[in-house]
Amino acid sequence: MLWRDRRAAFRMVRLAAVFAAAGLVAGCFEPLYGTRPSADGDSVHDKLAEIQITPIPARQGTPQARLAVGMQNALQFDFNGGAAPPSPTHRLDVTLSTSGFTVIVDVASGRPTAQVDSVTATYRLVEVATGKVVLHDTSTANVDYDPPGSQQRFAIQRAERDAEDRAVQMTAEAIRNRLASYFVAGT
Repeated sequence: MLWRDRRAAFRMVRLAAVFAAAGLVAGCFEPLYGTRPSADGDSVHDKLAEIQITPIPARQGTPQARLAVGMQNALQFDFNGGAAPPSPTHRLDVTLSTSGFTVIVDVASGRPTAQVDSVTATYRLVEVATGKVVLHDTSTANVDYDPPGSQQRFAIQRAERDAEDRAVQMTAEAIRNRLASYFVAGT
């Protein structure tokens, strides 16, 4: 019976230590996209809202043009909910490239059964006031998809489009996160 009391006391001490540690570090964390201003008076959300996204170059009527519009819309929504920046302090220039390859081919029919699409965005953030490039980076998203049966050609096209759309969304989120870390850390 004595060992049960020690065990319960040990658990209570451990629980108290956990709550004490949580209480000590509770004030150290703050949300990255919150509205609380930083030392210079603007939150990360406000700084992202002041970025102007230039039209992403792509030839009209190509699949890359559809992806470029999707990327621009995703970035615009991530930065400020789709609204135009009130007074842009930075300009974001993005170029896209896509690629895809077949991972698995059915030996009986010779048709692909697993494919991977890739979207690569090269971007640079430019200060509007000085024209200086403050950030230059690349982001890539790879997504896989399984084309449905060999007789369903429209379903195969839809699966490829859905994969490309997922890759665009992932790339846009990666760009947003990289720009947010730039505004927080300055690097």
